[in-house]
Amino acid sequence: MAYSSYISLTLCIVLLFHGCVNAQIEQVTSRQSESRRQRELRSQQNQCQLERINALEPSRTFQSEAGNTEVWDENDEQFQCAGVAIMRHTIEQRGLLLPHYANAPKLIYVEQGTALHGAAIPGCPETYQSSGSQVAGERGERGSSRDQHQKVRQIREGDVLALPAGVADWFYNNGESRLVLVVLLDTGNSANQLDQDFRKFFLAGNPQGELQSLRGQYQRGELRGRSTSTRGQQQRYRSVLSGFDERILAEAFNIDTQLASRLRNEEDRRGIIVRVQREFQMVSPHYAGQEQEAREREEYEMERGSRGGRYANGFEETFCSARLKHNLNDPSRADVFNPNAGRLTSVNSYNLPILRFIQLSAQKGVLYRNAMMTPSWNMNAHSICYITRGSGRCQIVSDNGQTVFDGQVRRGQVITAPQNFAVVKRAGSEGLEWISFKTNDNAQISQLAGRVSAIRAIPEEVLSNAFQISREEARRIKFNREEVTLFSSSGSRYERDD
Repeated sequence: MAYSSYISLTLCIVLLFHGCVNAQIEQVTSRQSESRRQRELRSQQNQCQLERINALEPSRTFQSEAGNTEVWDENDEQFQCAGVAIMRHTIEQRGLLLPHYANAPKLIYVEQGTALHGAAIPGCPETYQSSGSQVAGERGERGSSRDQHQKVRQIREGDVLALPAGVADWFYNNGESRLVLVVLLDTGNSANQLDQDFRKFFLAGNPQGELQSLRGQYQRGELRGRSTSTRGQQQRYRSVLSGFDERILAEAFNIDTQLASRLRNEEDRRGIIVRVQREFQMVSPHYAGQEQEAREREEYEMERGSRGGRYANGFEETFCSARLKHNLNDPSRADVFNPNAGRLTSVNSYNLPILRFIQLSAQKGVLYRNAMMTPSWNMNAHSICYITRGSGRCQIVSDNGQTVFDGQVRRGQVITAPQNFAVVKRAGSEGLEWISFKTNDNAQISQLAGRVSAIRAIPEEVLSNAFQISREEARRIKFNREEVTLFSSSGSRYERDD
C-alpha cells in the first residue's frame, strides 16, 4: 500500500513538472512567435523594392536658442526600407540639449566637439554624490549644495553612444567649439511597439513640434504647403510634464502649485537646445591628460581581451554600469588597416556589450586619396552611411543587377545600402571618411574582391565556365588582389581593352 502511494505521488510530481515545463516552453515559444510575427509584418510594410537610391541631405531645419536640429526625410524609401530615422544636432558653446527619450533605440556619433552626457537609466542608483557644502543661493539665502545623480560622461569627437529605447538623456557643450551629433533611431527595432514613426518625448522645454515624425501627417495631407520654421508650426507640441495637471504634479513631487506650474513650461520658446547662463556645476570626475590616456589604454586592452575569444558570462557588466560609449577615431583600434589605403574600425556587441541589447552596431571608414573599399554586401544588416569628411564615388547594385545609385557623395550626406545590396566606395582626391550605422549588433560583410573574397573562394574551373573565360583569366581574377577590404589606388594595373 505504501509502495503504491509512493508511485502515485511520484507520478503526480512528474506530471506537474512536465506541465510547468510545457507551460514555460509554450510561453517562450509564444513570445518568439509574436516577435517573429512583428518582424514579418514590418518587413511586409517596408519591402525594399528600391529602383533608385539618392544621397540625401537634411530636409528640415529647426532653430533653437543655442543651436539647431536637422532632420532627414523619413518618408524617403531608403529610410523606410531600413526602418530608421536620421537627425543631426548642432549645439553651440554652453548649449544644453534638453532631457528627452525616444520610442526606439539609438546610436549617436559625435562628429565634432566635446560635451558632458548623462543618461537616466531607470532603477539605477545615483552613484555621483557631492559633499554637501553650504553655498549661497540666487536670493542670498544659505543652503546645501548637496546633489546626487547618475553617471555623467565626458564625450569627444569620434565617440559612438548607444542608448536603449525609453532611456532619457541630455548633452551639454562644455567645449571650445560647436558640438555636432549625428543620431540614428532604429524605428524598425522590436523595442519600438508603437509604429514606424520616430517620437521624441521631452521632459522639459517646449519643443513646438520639432523632432516629431511627419510621415503620418504627410500621408494625411496635414503639412502640405506649411512652413518648416519652428514658429510656423500650427500643431503645438509640448513636454511630457506639460500634459499633467499642476495639482497632480505638485502632489507627485511634493511641491507647491506655483513651482509645479513652472514645470509645465508652457511659455518657453527657447526650443530644445537652450543656453546655460552660468557655468555648469555638477558632480563629475576630472582626469588629467596622463590619467585619461591610461584609462583609455585600459579600456582598449579589455576590448582586445574580449575579442580574443573570452565569451561573456553575464557578470562583466550590469545594466546600471554598462558602458555606453566607444571611440572610433583612435587609429590603434582599427580592425582593418592598409597604410596605402586607409582603415576600418568597428564597434559591435563584442567590444560594447550593450549593443547586443539594442541590436545595432557601427563602423568608421577612412579611405586615403583615390583608395577603394572592396565591392561587398551586408550579410545581415542594413547599412546607413553618413559622410563625415571628404568626397568620393559610390555605387549600389540591387538583386536584379540594377545600379540603384552611381554618383558622388560628400560630407553631410546620407546614403543607405540595404541588406545584400552590393556596394563599392572609392575616395576622391581629398580622401573619404564615413560612419555606417548597421541594424545588427554583429554586422557582417561578404567581399567580392580581394584575399578573403567570395570570388577567391570559388574554384577556377567554376569561374572559367561561369564567366566564359580561360583558366588563366580566372586565376588573374582570383589572385591579382592580395589586399584585404581596402585597396590602394596603385593596385589598378590593368586598363580595359577597346
